[in-house]
Formats: sequence, C-alpha cells, structure tokens
Amino acid sequence: MDTKYLFVLGFFMIVVGIPVIVGFLSEAHKRKLKLKERELELMSDRTAEKSAQYAAHTERLEQRVRVLERIVTDKGIVVADEIERLRDDRIN
Repeated sequence: MDTKYLFVLGFFMIVVGIPVIVGFLSEAHKRKLKLKERELELMSDRTAEKSAQYAAHTERLEQRVRVLERIVTDKGIVVADEIERLRDDRIN
C-alpha cells in the first residue's frame, strides 16, 4: 500500500470516523438517560401513591385507637352505649 493512501485513510478516520462514532455513542447515552429518568418518574409516582395509601390507613387506625382509648377510660353505662353505637355504625 502506498503511504499516501494510508495517510488519507488515517486522516479520514480521525476527521470523520471518530466524530461519527462519538455522536452515535452520545445519542445512545442520551436515550439511556431518558429511559432511566422515565423509570424514576414512574417509581416516584408509585411511591407517592403508596405513601398516600399508608397515610390514610394510619389515620383510620389512629381514629380506632382513640375510640378504644375513650371506651377503656369511660365507665358504666357510657361504655355499653358507646359499644352499641359503634356496632350500629359498622352495620350501616
């Protein structure tokens, strides 16, 4: 092979080939980052939804504990009336 031919080929690879390869790799990396970002957004949405569900469940449990504390600290007929009222509420 001619030295001039090798020089032109080498020059072409440096001037054209490397930037093209870097461009393809850069584009692939951008796509990968966008995919990862979308995955994180979806995970964030699911986490926020679960957090809201847990908060609502915790609130219901706290309300039940308050009622139980009130029942335990009351005495006599008030306790029986409260239990009956709670049963009626559950049925309705």
